[in-house]
Amino acid sequence: MPAKKNCIPHYNTLTYIVCLVIVCLVFFPEKTLAQKKNLRELGVPSGITQPGTFNGITDVKGVLVGHTTLIKGDSIRTGVTAILPFKGNIFQQKVPAAIFIANGFGKLTGYTQVQELGNLETPIILTNTSGNRACLLENI
Repeated sequence: MPAKKNCIPHYNTLTYIVCLVIVCLVFFPEKTLAQKKNLRELGVPSGITQPGTFNGITDVKGVLVGHTTLIKGDSIRTGVTAILPFKGNIFQQKVPAAIFIANGFGKLTGYTQVQELGNLETPIILTNTSGNRACLLENI
């Protein structure tokens, strides 16, 4: 069978989307990157209550949030955030919990316990993967 002449190569949908994004960023940067708005600012309601003063977890009554940052020299930039759902003993008074994994990146400890038991009995500690030990040890 002879080869077809003047054929347009077949590209998948992802290729077209990537090309479209690149064209938009190159020719219309002020339109695509100008103002980032969240859904609430675009008029899409989120939940049944209004956001708090800071629109953050610190607005939730009773939730305790602590944070520390470690900066040493020119190469160490790390930090840790601890979240407690209330002031009491979380091990004795477990809190109902669930986990949703959005992209599967990162390290997660305690997932199976929350998945199987449906509760949380430890603080939630957020840190970066490579710097967590340095930051935690510095603040002991």
